Amino acid sequence: MEEKTHEKETFICPVGRFFSRLEKRGERESDFRDHLKQSRIEFLKAIRSLVDEGIERMEKEPDKEGRKATRIEVE
Repeated sequence: MEEKTHEKETFICPVGRFFSRLEKRGERESDFRDHLKQSRIEFLKAIRSLVDEGIERMEKEPDKEGRKATRIEVE
């Protein structure tokens, strides 16, 4: 009987992997590291703005819970 080995699959965000690899290359204090840190902050701010826009859009939409289905006759 063949024994199956189970490998644990790990999925890493490609953007996170990119920043992680870059950070390892720029471990000493440098302009590169400063720019990298700032770019990570800006990336997170961009994501936050998308989330905020989504929340605002949802809050402005009329409440759909009170709607009822309408029967449509099909010939």
